[in-house]
Amino acid sequence: MLMDRLAQNCKARRLEKGYSRRTLAEIIGVPAPTIARFEQTGNISLKSLCMLVIEFDFFDELSAIMDHTKYTTSAELERINQNNNRKRGR
Repeated sequence: MLMDRLAQNCKARRLEKGYSRRTLAEIIGVPAPTIARFEQTGNISLKSLCMLVIEFDFFDELSAIMDHTKYTTSAELERINQNNNRKRGR
């Protein structure tokens, strides 16, 4: 699962830097139980995840997520092109 993988990778980066959960929490400004919960369950708010991403210097990688259009069929690409200038859903 994606959340579990993110949590495992975050824990690995924390340990590489030699941070305790408490130290990391103080650096990024979130409660230490937030870090513990994330590492154990994969659950974290987007804001807290972004703080972790910035601390571990993965800003460019995170900001690239969903940055380009993905499609698998020509019909899907045609629909994407038709909706390209939409400001709202239907």
